[in-house]
Amino acid sequence: MVVDGVAYDGIEFSHPGHASVRIESEGVVVYIDPWRDVVDGEPGDADVVVVTHDDYDHYDPDGIDAVSNDATTVVAYEAIDTSDLGRPVTPLAADATVTVHGISVEAVPAYNRADGDHVDDDGNPYHAVGEVVGVVLDIGDTTVYFPSDTDFLDDHRDLRADVVIPPIGGTYTMDRHEAAALAEAVGAALVLPVHYDTFEAIETDAEAFADDVEARGMRVELF
Repeated sequence: MVVDGVAYDGIEFSHPGHASVRIESEGVVVYIDPWRDVVDGEPGDADVVVVTHDDYDHYDPDGIDAVSNDATTVVAYEAIDTSDLGRPVTPLAADATVTVHGISVEAVPAYNRADGDHVDDDGNPYHAVGEVVGVVLDIGDTTVYFPSDTDFLDDHRDLRADVVIPPIGGTYTMDRHEAAALAEAVGAALVLPVHYDTFEAIETDAEAFADDVEARGMRVELF
């Protein structure tokens, strides 16, 4: 079943589209990777915006402006050149955690393996080591994991999360099979897939993904 929003432990999740996610808990609103193509018309009430890397569909100054106001705190991976953003930025190092509005944001590894399937025609990973971070958010008693554009890595097996928001489109990220295995490995209770069907290269069978996740004993919702 496709839903507009999902509730978990008092937290509301919604998906404007692509990889952009809106999270609201006790009046605090967090957006992750807002892209203008999908967030136009959002209410502009972000308390926090988190940006994981500089691909145009993840770091988009116009998208950030669309969801933000004068009081919004932007947390961006420190490898991103945010000089064109025109607002203050809290940098997030690759091995660091920052806390904003009572929510901790921890950077975790994210990349495509050089010996994996997600490489270009020259054999180069679409996302090399150091170009991207995933983020783990502690919101009250709930841990939310947004892997961003990455393969399912060995490092991820040490993580634990209640809610996982994985990419499932393949090509530039893990595919639906890897994403289901990742969600199971981190002990997710709820899985909310993103980053699929926006364009041809990331088309996938979301219903088959949902069946796989449910067969592994987890709840899944398709936005």
